[in-house]
Amino acid sequence: MTASAAGADEPYPGESLGLPETGRGALASWRARFAALIIDWAASMALAVGLFGVGVLRDPGWRSWMVMAVFFVQSAVLTGLAGGSFGHILARIGVARLDGRPIGVLRAIARQAMICLVLPTIVIGAERRALNDLVLGTVVINRR
Repeated sequence: MTASAAGADEPYPGESLGLPETGRGALASWRARFAALIIDWAASMALAVGLFGVGVLRDPGWRSWMVMAVFFVQSAVLTGLAGGSFGHILARIGVARLDGRPIGVLRAIARQAMICLVLPTIVIGAERRALNDLVLGTVVINRR
């Protein structure tokens, strides 16, 4: 048996969800997801500094939470309206519901709140889905 024939029996990530193996609609790679997170956080830092001053990077108190607040708002609003955050859009990935319906603003807010809590995001289940995606019935997919 050849190596390609042996590999044909192995399931690919996303197969059990009915997603294609590659291309548009396939599970997003870890690299694209990490890149989107870095872009989102950097953009949120820049916007927070622009809105609230450089104190968001060094001062204690309420200012220290402004980067997280901007990150939460931009990601939740853009995910609810456009299917992905600023970083997702640039990385050409997005968030989709498994039932094919639009994610909607309320589900996007809940998803982003869990991401900001961190723990639901680092608990990874099958098919590259974090706890927040498992709970909300969402998946991060390629847009290209």
